Amino acid sequence: MNKSSKIILGIDPGTTIMGFGIIEVNNKKMKLIELNELKLTKIIDHYLRLKLIFERTIELIEKFNPDEIAIEAPFFGKNVQSMLKLGRAQGVAMAAGLSRQIPVTEYSPKKIKMAITGNGNASKEQVAKMLQTLLLIKELPKNLDSTDGLAAAVCHFYNSDKLTSNKKYTGWNSYIKNNPDKID
Repeated sequence: MNKSSKIILGIDPGTTIMGFGIIEVNNKKMKLIELNELKLTKIIDHYLRLKLIFERTIELIEKFNPDEIAIEAPFFGKNVQSMLKLGRAQGVAMAAGLSRQIPVTEYSPKKIKMAITGNGNASKEQVAKMLQTLLLIKELPKNLDSTDGLAAAVCHFYNSDKLTSNKKYTGWNSYIKNNPDKID
């Protein structure tokens, strides 16, 4: 891999399925490396699910050596318990990347959809179809959690020239500095 090349790991953190996609960017061209998911439905204990999300993210980091991680931020729904669980899933995935000194950037679902389809209200299916066209994916997966993770990586690539947001973290110190409201 040369210096103009980088690998981006995109993660859609979930408590039942964690979707992820990995792309390699070489001379401003994207190539799909991996598209998959971690199914957690058989694990009853929520804390064990979090442990598995952390461990799987570390495994992906060790196997693919990403330069950057893009993660989908939880959307604000009506169910507070669901939000808490999604936030924890996102947190452990972020912690895995940060523990290996990999910059993590989070994107709202709306921003990801906008970057991929031009429509912030696009459906999961529309996002998946656009990714299929962009990255020449032969067959889309049954669950679209993996394409949601891939969409985060592609969104990050599209936004890499514009990254000055305070949502990019290179370690715990930068996270704390940029999120003083989240510290007691």
